[in-house]
Amino acid sequence: MKRTKIADALAMTDFGKAIEVKGWVRTHRSSKAVDFIALNDGSTIKNIQIVVEPDKFDAEMLKQITTGSCIRATGTLVESQGAGQTSEIQATELEIYGLCGNDYPMQKKGQSFEYMRQYAHLRLRTNTFGAVMRIRHNMAMAIHTYFHEHGYFYFHTPLITASDCEGAGQMFQVTTKNLYDLKKKEDGKIDYSDDFFGKQTSLTVSGQLEGELGATALGAIYTFGPTFRAENSNTPRHLAEFWMIEPEVAFMDLEELMDLEEDFIKYCVKWALDNCKDDLEFLNKMIDKGLIERLQGILKSDFVRLPYTEGIRILQEAIKNGKKFEFPCEWGDDLASEHERYLVEEHFKKPVIMTNYPKAIKAFYMKIDAEESGYNGKSGQTVQGTDVLFPQIGEIIGGSVREESYDKLMGEIEARNIPMKDMAWYLDTRKYGSCPHAGFGLGFERLILFVTGMQNIRDVIPFPRTPNNAEF
Repeated sequence: MKRTKIADALAMTDFGKAIEVKGWVRTHRSSKAVDFIALNDGSTIKNIQIVVEPDKFDAEMLKQITTGSCIRATGTLVESQGAGQTSEIQATELEIYGLCGNDYPMQKKGQSFEYMRQYAHLRLRTNTFGAVMRIRHNMAMAIHTYFHEHGYFYFHTPLITASDCEGAGQMFQVTTKNLYDLKKKEDGKIDYSDDFFGKQTSLTVSGQLEGELGATALGAIYTFGPTFRAENSNTPRHLAEFWMIEPEVAFMDLEELMDLEEDFIKYCVKWALDNCKDDLEFLNKMIDKGLIERLQGILKSDFVRLPYTEGIRILQEAIKNGKKFEFPCEWGDDLASEHERYLVEEHFKKPVIMTNYPKAIKAFYMKIDAEESGYNGKSGQTVQGTDVLFPQIGEIIGGSVREESYDKLMGEIEARNIPMKDMAWYLDTRKYGSCPHAGFGLGFERLILFVTGMQNIRDVIPFPRTPNNAEF
């Protein structure tokens, strides 16, 4: 008999049919008259109930079917007598594939997420992590579908690179050199001439710069893949290895960029509401009671478009009226998460796209505002950067219009002393047929945090990579 997935079995109504399911035991309740086995195979948050008449099976075998065991159950699909499910299986045959002893770490109910992180290879079998991983899959599908339907090309940028895109953080070095016997130059610096690539290379922090090359050839591209930051950040918002979505689009201006950011994120949220109903309902009940309402609120909201200078004014007004912030908030400061969340959750009560940041706190490639910046009457102080700020999360997207002028870009590179010896290829986009273009970066795990209501970024990726942790 062919196996039926539990998600499909629960949807079936042709009662009386013989059916076979396979999966892992969530619970096994025994009595003299009847046993109930809750079985799950990962295809859905819901378990199917296997009803077992003990006198028809070997008692010793039934005793061995404990939480975590893997079994095959064959029987008759019948209408369920219990609440909350339509069908169950009256067992005629049981086979144990894998026993599971009482030292199984996922046995106890109510374990903390911190405890479960020690068993990241087994936590995937729990209801919560099953729900999160199914939603993660659905968000990946939403991303590919959105860009494909809007005429973007999926563009694969390298993971090994000789350039640091933004000075965004320490990079993980890639080498085949013998670290116990390093060849050095006369000045004491490491000689990479005998390394695999003949130069110093690292894992990428972003595919953006290479993405710009794609946009200036194909018009509209997006990248979606892993990126790496070697920052010693032990926070609920940082990973050393995380996934990024980075669209890059030729001939796009600031307004169009903000339209794209808002439309894209609403599409992803709607996809989750439309395709992950059972998992979201579980997470709404068990993890975050306001989750579904918050997701629906995103779809109903028009995102506020707020110049940085006006944002600072609102925050300073709040401080005057007694609001306490841990970090300072003067014009020129990079906003802290508490400032971003105040604007979104307390002042506007909806998502905010903040624009026109001081250029000193943003990356070298952002287009400088030519017009009056609105601060102290000076022009050229701000750039066409955009950060999308969300409730619970703070910044979820960072983007900008890129500076297409070769001379202006070189001016910023020289003013900031950015080493560009390996970046001639990037500057060629401004030398040969330069065009206006824009793009953004979205941390995939931050999107999953928002859509699932989970509180720690280490709990929305299967195997988190963080300082002092590279297990599994």
